[in-house]
Amino acid sequence: MKRTTRTLLAAALVLGVAAGPAVVPAVAAGPDTALAVSAPPLGPALEAAIAGLPTADATAALVRVGGTEGVWRGSSGVHDLRTGRPADPGARFRAGSVTKVFTAAVALQLAAEGRLDLDRTARSYLPDLVPARYGAVTVRQLLDHTHGIPAPDFPGETVEEWYAHRFDVHDPRDTVRSATAKEPEFAPGTKQHYLNIGYTIAGLLIERVTGDSYEHQVGARVLRPLGLRGTYFPGPDPHIAGRHNHGYQAMRSADGTTGLRDVTVWGTTDGWAAGDIVSTTADLERFTRALFRGDVVRGPLLEEMFTLPKVADVRTGAPAAYSVGLSMKKLGGREVWGKTGGRWGYNAAVASTRDGSRTLVYSVNSTDAKGQDMNRVALNLMVAAFGPPSA
Repeated sequence: MKRTTRTLLAAALVLGVAAGPAVVPAVAAGPDTALAVSAPPLGPALEAAIAGLPTADATAALVRVGGTEGVWRGSSGVHDLRTGRPADPGARFRAGSVTKVFTAAVALQLAAEGRLDLDRTARSYLPDLVPARYGAVTVRQLLDHTHGIPAPDFPGETVEEWYAHRFDVHDPRDTVRSATAKEPEFAPGTKQHYLNIGYTIAGLLIERVTGDSYEHQVGARVLRPLGLRGTYFPGPDPHIAGRHNHGYQAMRSADGTTGLRDVTVWGTTDGWAAGDIVSTTADLERFTRALFRGDVVRGPLLEEMFTLPKVADVRTGAPAAYSVGLSMKKLGGREVWGKTGGRWGYNAAVASTRDGSRTLVYSVNSTDAKGQDMNRVALNLMVAAFGPPSA
């Protein structure tokens, strides 16, 4: 599949899509830059990570590195394959599961206010939606993926079939009913399985305890206070509003060949509070800095985001890697906390050392989003920013 995709991309280049522009780093401190006034020494590695786009793996990349160790900003690739225009570094993109960080932050704010109890069961808040077989699942277990609720059913089994259903509109309550109609995967609190369903229920919990919409609560509590004007929830609209670079996905056509299909227009109601946010790298960088400083979730509840449950992953048996809202990997000999996200044609991530000395935000217009392996460009960016994985 990879070779066919590369052949198709090469043909597109011959037909007039020019190679992506050179990486453009920016090291000047702006109004959003805190204590960082010079480029970190890893600038060449970051440049190399996104150089030469578009390729078969990605058509564009937008990157911001910040923190007290220095600032680096760069972009590469094209706005779209048809015109070959340079990628817009200020473009909006689908951030996928980075949405979960926003959802978790609002849930923790409500917990701090005494309106949501992390140790109380989800069923006690949503008795009309969470059945008795999941009556022991707590709010915290929803947020750290130790609930044992399986994934819901959506139409299709392949990316091509999902593409045919890209305009379907999904009600989160129906999504929950589909999942909870099944038997539990494991007893709550005994294992970890990263899935969207816990955050779909968390979004409904936020609505139940506030009497308000999930989207409005995130806007009032996070987006507007931080001035995140480029971030919004698309609802049932499958388009990305405002400036954005096109996303492409490798798909198989009816004749058996594989090519790139423009998947920029694709509904995200299947993700909702778990994965539908649209944002910019500037907004996500500002959000990440504020979150790690304790300006979004204040007091001891912030530690929920930096505490891993002491259970094993249900599939691999490895120690749990997901906390409330975030995940942790050891890169370059230190703990890096953050969250990746993927929608068709787009990969995104926010990441930071616990002390905020180095942060990374990226959007990669990947052609293999949601694949089994991490996109090559995205992986190279993580390694360039923080170093290789360590035991």
